[in-house]
Amino acid sequence: MEEDVKLESANDDGSSSAKLDRNISVSEFSCNCCYDILVNPTTLNCGHSFCRHCLALWWVSSKKTECPECRDKWEGFPKVNILLRDVIEKLFPDTIKEKYEDLEQNSEIARALQAFNKYGNEQNQSSSRDGRANQQRGGGGFFSGVLTALTGVAVVLLVYHWSSRESEHDLLVHKPVSKWSPEEVVLWLEQLGPWASHYKDRFLSGRVNGRLLLTLAEEEFSKEPYSIESTSHRKAIIMELERVKTLGVKPPQNLWEYKAVNPGKSLFLLYALKSSPRLSMLYMYLFDYTETFLPFIHTTCPLQEEEEDDIITKFIVSVALSALRGNAGIPDLQDPTWPQWREFLVKYLFLPYQLLAEFAWDWLEVHYWTSRFIIVNAMLLSVLELFSFWRIWSTSQLRSLPRLMWGHFWKMSTQGLFVAIFWPVIPQFVCNCLFYWALYFNPIINIDLVVKKIRRLETQAL
Repeated sequence: MEEDVKLESANDDGSSSAKLDRNISVSEFSCNCCYDILVNPTTLNCGHSFCRHCLALWWVSSKKTECPECRDKWEGFPKVNILLRDVIEKLFPDTIKEKYEDLEQNSEIARALQAFNKYGNEQNQSSSRDGRANQQRGGGGFFSGVLTALTGVAVVLLVYHWSSRESEHDLLVHKPVSKWSPEEVVLWLEQLGPWASHYKDRFLSGRVNGRLLLTLAEEEFSKEPYSIESTSHRKAIIMELERVKTLGVKPPQNLWEYKAVNPGKSLFLLYALKSSPRLSMLYMYLFDYTETFLPFIHTTCPLQEEEEDDIITKFIVSVALSALRGNAGIPDLQDPTWPQWREFLVKYLFLPYQLLAEFAWDWLEVHYWTSRFIIVNAMLLSVLELFSFWRIWSTSQLRSLPRLMWGHFWKMSTQGLFVAIFWPVIPQFVCNCLFYWALYFNPIINIDLVVKKIRRLETQAL
């Protein structure tokens, strides 16, 4: 409907003395989204004005806090331009009334406005809480800076400490077996298990170095000076010795040794499993099945008790067969059974971080505190993921879920490609800082995030 209004100027006594020749039409107060008269005009930082319901529909569909016309980001939460609204309602009362009646019958617009206003309330509450917190802290910025600096110093010291430990304990994973000293042979023996410490003095008395170790057979371990009477102990030593012969060095047996042998892969898995556990496990299945995925699934979804003896038997038999073929190495783990796959897929879809916690739990005896950090972090990440799904559900974003998943997949792929390209030029010290930061300090950051999410829910409930 086109409506023209003629403006008049008045004297101080209220009498009309002159009329403007120019008429004002509805088209001069139109929204650039719906091209109709502005209803509850909302002006953005860039100066453009839109109907509030048009802006709400734009925000719901795009989830972007930017102007629909010039794409400038808006700051804060847009509010109704009261002066412009009053002018329009006084100039075109009939048109505005008709427009309001049409909007009241549109349920989609009502839902969009409700979601938009809810988002605005959250933004306002968050700003209010931040303002009160800054007032309560007073010099919070200073103390926050001090805390950040102390955290940085702690990371550097931790990296230096563990780097020195790595240089001591990870020597055997790089040093050829033939060059091992008797003391290094004993260190290798002790890492087989607590039971191996009983034979430490016997190996030292025999001055067994790396070359002599490579020539020993199982029957020789039952004689002097070793005198290992337990058959299971002798078989365990022979099995590990065959692995050492194949690799030429000691295979990694804990997190630090694995990191020393595979620095890039360890850093990638640490960050990728935190940011995208499902994609990372899919990557392990497709590209690192034997070395990484099989140990992972057998640890997190173990065989039933009645099946464990069979797997041990098959393990020993596979070592014996590979030794007879002259190609002894790390025995192949059996492919997962259907019950294992069923348990794994359920956890993979709904509780991926629980798989990480279960894997870390199995390594408690080897990494007492580190495993606990990983378990706590996995619990926190599960809570944060639950909050993310709840936000998607409560804001009716289920239809945009495929788009969000594709965006996440593309982001992870491009970041992984970027790291793969620039990995050779990244200093090892920087990699160590990133590794220990993700391992020990991310749980602290996630605790703060969980607390903020809970407080936000409490505020919304009130």
